[in-house]
Amino acid sequence: MTPPDSGRPSGLTILVLAKAPVPGRSKTRLAPAFGAFGAAELAAAALQDTLDAVAAAGTGRRVLVLDGELGDSPFEVRVPDRFELVPQHVGGHAMRIAAALAACPEPALLIGMDTPQVTAEMLTVLPAEGVGAWFGPAMDGGWWALGLREPARYARAALTGVPMSTSRTGAAQRLRLRQLGLTIRDLPALRDVDEPADVAPVATQLADRAAGSRFAATFAARSAASSVGAHSAGAAR
Repeated sequence: MTPPDSGRPSGLTILVLAKAPVPGRSKTRLAPAFGAFGAAELAAAALQDTLDAVAAAGTGRRVLVLDGELGDSPFEVRVPDRFELVPQHVGGHAMRIAAALAACPEPALLIGMDTPQVTAEMLTVLPAEGVGAWFGPAMDGGWWALGLREPARYARAALTGVPMSTSRTGAAQRLRLRQLGLTIRDLPALRDVDEPADVAPVATQLADRAAGSRFAATFAARSAASSVGAHSAGAAR
């Protein structure tokens, strides 16, 4: 990653760690309920909402750290202006996160594509004196945001050996940050969209809060299509 241009504001780098929304590769845990195509469509919608929130945040650098190619997806994802696009590091999930953070010479906050309800206000964190890390807990026991004031110094030590994608990931990650002597600022707890049961509550939250959410619109369209299909099937009996 390159340092920020002189014409851009300095400060916080926001990284979005994401996978290209390709059917069969993205959000596969949603496939039993939505099919591989539907799961990828929801993934594309979640990614778009996430990128739009980051674009609206007052920050320095904005980086999409991508696994795969957006061009391989049947669903369009528009990367907003002033985003850098870089590939993910090869390796396990923790290694990919650590590598993305460690490449940043300035304070950095990393999020995924699983929380389309994130807002620009949630992401507008200030690298204040005395705060060494930011932590956004997820309601399933994981985390949705991890930030470090000195990522080049602490990222690898903060992630190495921390179990990923478990109900104790958040607790283990918080403990590791404390073991490194970092003062933690907590961000709001959010619900990850990982399982089929997560989709409707997050979509409803978005529909109630903000017009223009692609995730909410995608879920509404799929729900309407399912209802029409079920009604037609019932009428044919």
